[in-house]
Order: sequence, then structure tokens, then C-alpha cells
Amino acid sequence: MKVGLILGKFMPLHKGHLALVEFAMERCDFLRILVCSCKGEPIDGELRTRWLKFATMGMNHVHVIHLEYDSSVLPATSESDRDVSQKWAKFLKKKYPDTDVIFTSEPYGEYVAEYMGIEHEAFDVPRESVPVSASMIRERPFAYFEYLPEHVRPHFVKKICVYGTESTGKTRLTRRLAKHFETVHVPEMARSVIEKTVKVEPHHLAEIAEVHASKIIREVDKANGLMFIDTDLMITRSYASFLFGKEFKVDDWIEEANDMDFYLFMQPDAPFVQDGTRLPVEMRNRLHESHASFLESKGKPFAKINGTDWE
Repeated sequence: MKVGLILGKFMPLHKGHLALVEFAMERCDFLRILVCSCKGEPIDGELRTRWLKFATMGMNHVHVIHLEYDSSVLPATSESDRDVSQKWAKFLKKKYPDTDVIFTSEPYGEYVAEYMGIEHEAFDVPRESVPVSASMIRERPFAYFEYLPEHVRPHFVKKICVYGTESTGKTRLTRRLAKHFETVHVPEMARSVIEKTVKVEPHHLAEIAEVHASKIIREVDKANGLMFIDTDLMITRSYASFLFGKEFKVDDWIEEANDMDFYLFMQPDAPFVQDGTRLPVEMRNRLHESHASFLESKGKPFAKINGTDWE
């Protein structure tokens, strides 16, 4: 049985990596893939391992392993260096002595194979078939978004929350932004739970938070780099404080779904429209101050949006 080896950081996993895996699978009977990680890296090693395990699901002769290493013992470098390669080769030969061939898209593959006394099969070293690298994606993820597998893309999606009090145009602006950027949006879910704000009870807020977070999680896989979200968990918390004087707590998964990257804070200077579901205008304006307090305490970046001319 011919045993193959691929090692890399996969930070992030991209279609070039998957092409290398396919190339290797055709040339060995069993393939071991090492996801190498050390402290301080921008993408967690466990997450990268999950990405690769998902991509190779159902491939019985592929074994994905998360290899955490100490960079003071095994140098972390993207350069092809003989001394570095020799240290890694010594480690790999001891840990995986059954390896017959290593597959890489880097010149270091020749050095590691030489020091391990095994074969090396190179794949697309000039990166002609998939013209991208992980470092290029980290620097400009949206420029190379098409090279990310669908299950990896959500990690790079930027969540933009359209935030503010009632009747400031959040719904319209959220839809327009999603249309302009050809991506998905998540509407406010409160009206699917309770028709009128004045009738809301504390248990309604918990249901709104759960329904809204679930919608965010479902839609993020479809996002084209950006996704626009009408309101977020802070607004629900602001309602809880404003209407009931209570602190509002939720499960961790709801918090995680509401981890926004940027806020568009709608100011209450658009014409107020009472559609029968909203608070009276005086309460609506006081609610704006509550929302502002919650947003400023969060420490997230935001921009104030005035009026109704949003071009």
C-alpha cells in the first residue's frame, strides 16, 4: 500500500488545496493530511481542520489530522529552506514512518522528500490551474472569494447591521444595500412574533432573538462577501431595558450569530410613519437614545446615517 502525505496550514482552505488533494488521491492508496497550526495564527487550527474534514467527508482512504506544533522547535515559514525542511523531515519521519510519498505545490517538497528518503510529487507549483494562495486570500478575501469552498466562505463574510429606532428606514435601506451588492439580507423578525410593539412581553423578546439569530445562520452561507442585517441583538436588549427595565441574556450561539462587523446607525430625522404597529413618536425618540447608548458601549465601528437620501 502506497501511503501519501500532504501538510500545510490551509489558512484558509481554498480550491487550490482541494485540487492538490484530488491529485494526491489518484497517486496513493492512503492519504494523510496534516493541518499544521501554532499559537498566534489568525485562523484557529481546529476550524481549519473542520474545514478540511468536511471537504474530504466520505473519502475513506483520507485521514485529516490537526498537528499543533511549537514554532521554536519546528520553524514556521512559508519559504523553502533546506535547514527548515530538514527539521520537519526528521520530525515527520519519526512520527509517520510509513510515508512513501509527499505531495506539495512548493519547492520545499523536494527537500523534505530528500531528507525523509521518500518520493515527492509536485502539483502546479506555478499555480496556473488555481492562481491563488492562502496569503493572497487573507490579504484580500473579497478579491478571491470565488476560490473559497462554499463551507469556508462564511468565515470571511462581513456582517453589516442596519441599526436604529422605529421608522428610520432600516427595512428599506437593508433591502437596497443587499440588492446593490448582489447579496443576501436578513429582515427584522419582530413582526413575525408580535404585531405591535406596545403589546410586547419579555418572552416575546427571547423568541425574537432566537428566530432572528437562526435566520442569520441560515443566510450567511449564501452571502456574497457581505450580508446586511436589519437590527441585531443589541436592539432587542435595548427594548428589554427601555420597556421592562431588565437585562436580557441569551445563549452563546445567539451571541455568536450577532457578532457584527459594522453598524449603519439610522438617525431619527426621517419622517415618522405610524403604521399602527409602532410606539408613539415621543417614545420612539427616547428609544433612539437607548439604542445609541447600547451601541456606543459595544465599542464596534459605526456610521450615522441621516435623512432618506442614501445614494
